[in-house]
Amino acid sequence: MIKTKKFASALALAAATFVSQAAMAADISNPIEAIELTDNAGFFGRLITGNHADDTFTDQYSFTLGAGSSIVADLYSYSGNAKNGLDITGFGLYSSDGTLVLAGTQIETGKTDQWHLATGGLSGTGYYLQVEGSVLSRAAGSYTAALAVTPVPEPATYGMMLGGLALLGVAARRRKQQ
Repeated sequence: MIKTKKFASALALAAATFVSQAAMAADISNPIEAIELTDNAGFFGRLITGNHADDTFTDQYSFTLGAGSSIVADLYSYSGNAKNGLDITGFGLYSSDGTLVLAGTQIETGKTDQWHLATGGLSGTGYYLQVEGSVLSRAAGSYTAALAVTPVPEPATYGMMLGGLALLGVAARRRKQQ
């Protein structure tokens, strides 16, 4: 009987420990941040300090594009071993109304989490990149990402280019005639 009581007490203590850890998990998401695109490129990331074991996050980074643009984004998270730092579980491109445009591709997971995302033909509206994950240990963790945008030239740009080529042709013909 005494062994049964000890076993039941140990089982109750273990269950309470697991429940308290689950109850302590928190959402540590950042509010939406804007990515500043300089020369059609931008960087973003986050440092999550220690003591956030089992917490989760969903961070969003907004930006705007011209019509027909394409983007390439790469996300990295590195830790000393696979049980420390962050576990990146999702990386995607969303339109400003919250519709998923494209889910990123996970290249690697473990000590290094690596994700890639590339698409083209986007409309000229607002978008955001969303990074989802969880903190694996009490150690600090971070992720960084780079975004490159390739804008499609406006029709007026093509017109100016063709006009310039026509002027070069006229000048070359005049030289040839002289």
